[in-house]
Amino acid sequence: MNDAIRSQFPILHQQINQRPLVYLDNAATVQKPLAVLEASETYYKEVNANIHRGVHYLSRKATDAHEQARDRIARYLNAPASHEVIFTSGTTDSINLVAATLADSGKIQQGDRILISTLEHHSNIVPWQMLCKKTGAQLDIIPINDAGEWDLSEIDSLLTERTKLVAVNHVSNALGTINPIHALITKAKALGALTLIDGAQSAPHMAIDVQALGCDFYTFSGHKTYAPTGIGILWGRSEVLEMLPPWRGGGEMIKEVTFEHTTYNDLPFKYEAGTPNIEGGIALAAALDWMDQLGLDTIAQHEDSLLQQATQALLDIDGLRLYGTATNKASVVSFAIEGVHHYDLGTLIDQMGVGVRTGHHCCQPLMQRFGITGTTRASFAVYNTSEEIELLVNAVKKASMMLR
Repeated sequence: MNDAIRSQFPILHQQINQRPLVYLDNAATVQKPLAVLEASETYYKEVNANIHRGVHYLSRKATDAHEQARDRIARYLNAPASHEVIFTSGTTDSINLVAATLADSGKIQQGDRILISTLEHHSNIVPWQMLCKKTGAQLDIIPINDAGEWDLSEIDSLLTERTKLVAVNHVSNALGTINPIHALITKAKALGALTLIDGAQSAPHMAIDVQALGCDFYTFSGHKTYAPTGIGILWGRSEVLEMLPPWRGGGEMIKEVTFEHTTYNDLPFKYEAGTPNIEGGIALAAALDWMDQLGLDTIAQHEDSLLQQATQALLDIDGLRLYGTATNKASVVSFAIEGVHHYDLGTLIDQMGVGVRTGHHCCQPLMQRFGITGTTRASFAVYNTSEEIELLVNAVKKASMMLR
């Protein structure tokens, strides 16, 4: 089956430094199957037009395709209504939308608390710091244990009636930890706090049901779910989105404009000023179709088998330490070798045709928790193979011996 899957990804069939490409940087961005590439190509060849305001054929066709994509994404999330799906440029954009509108809404006041965790990507830290600076709120942090799991032993002192928002990731991009978000959401809701889930690393690997989770916001990026860059979504509960003010002003997000007053549009258009990434939304829907046809369970099982193989093999390398040994993990292995800088290691194994990510992975506070500057991270997708894991391990062994 893996050969049939790999045949759908043209980019994988090339050589790097006279070696077959081994692409293991999927947590940063995943490659695109032909179904997605063809959806993008077809849009520009046959459909391209601006949407919603045109009466001509192509505009109506593009509008229908764009709104059908919104419906498809709503079904993927099991959202109650498609108008709760807001198109954005990605997870970072979505989180900033929520942070900015909360700041303008007056719902966050001086002395209020916002709860995040040590595992967060900078995109789920910096916007809340900016919100705190504007409002006088304070940021609280869920600590982690040495395995990279939340330490909830003091959660009752962190999550209180003063907490107005809990914003955490579903899966850690740096360690692969799958977090117990449902229990935290339930606890936060009981105290009246809003909840936002960063699903950038979960949407490619598992089924998402926002109704079952009970969160107020959920967001993910297209380029991590086999779709193009520059497209993502923010799902928000209708009653929450309706109480928040608009973010950006311009066309589409209005009903009526005079020089004296503007009336804002209904959801979802209230938050979609300007011409959207029409092709991106359509291609994202095609990517979700492709994933569903393959089967999310099939994807998860294959990726987990690669994770287990890589984990066991890497631990046999002298001086190697894994970071992120949680019981529940997505397909990420993050590691360091004693006496070897992560950048040097990544550079050398790239010369052997193996592409991984090195550095702090936009998680500098997390790296500080472990007393390191960064790691080497390999992350797996459904098109990766057992043979590629062997090539990774052999490359790390050779590079570590050369660098030590």
